[in-house]
Amino acid sequence: MEFKNEIILENEIVLLRPMKKADISLLKEFSLNEPELWKYSLIPANGLENLKNYIDKALRDKDLQTSYPFIVLDKRTNKIAGSTRFYDYKKAHNTVQLGYTWYGKEFQGTGLNKNCKYLLLQYAFETMKLERVEFRADAKNLRSIAAMKSIGCVEEGILRSNCIAPNGRRDSIVLSILKDEWFKTVKATLREKCN
Repeated sequence: MEFKNEIILENEIVLLRPMKKADISLLKEFSLNEPELWKYSLIPANGLENLKNYIDKALRDKDLQTSYPFIVLDKRTNKIAGSTRFYDYKKAHNTVQLGYTWYGKEFQGTGLNKNCKYLLLQYAFETMKLERVEFRADAKNLRSIAAMKSIGCVEEGILRSNCIAPNGRRDSIVLSILKDEWFKTVKATLREKCN
């Protein structure tokens, strides 16, 4: 299954809608005022030029059907909270990666991320019928790694010096959730954490 033209995911806490080029105006405050959000990002969005490149790359990959970027709205505050995406979709292998996730400081630690991940994983495993959802992060990004483990990801290992990062090369940690894990334990556990 490929990505449909318009994917909208929501519950009482969060709404995820497709990213558009015009979203630069909604994200620029984060880009200009919270540059630390992209400390570990392979494609930083700090500063307007970087933000424009970030959005353009996300939308190009969406056109190629390998990525699907979302804007995240916190329904409790009715404010844009950040962005996340499916990427590196491999139809032949029935897998996708979930990442490029960031939220403004005021939305971190509020339960927003768990609600987003629940909706995204539910879509991946139950609508797209995928076998595996993979997560990667800079091996130094302890906050992100802890967040991934808290939603049920299993650590697989470290890819040493596997990609170029803005400040040289990085080691990437790989984690994943498999379809049977989603249905056996992760779905119920994560749903409980969302309440």
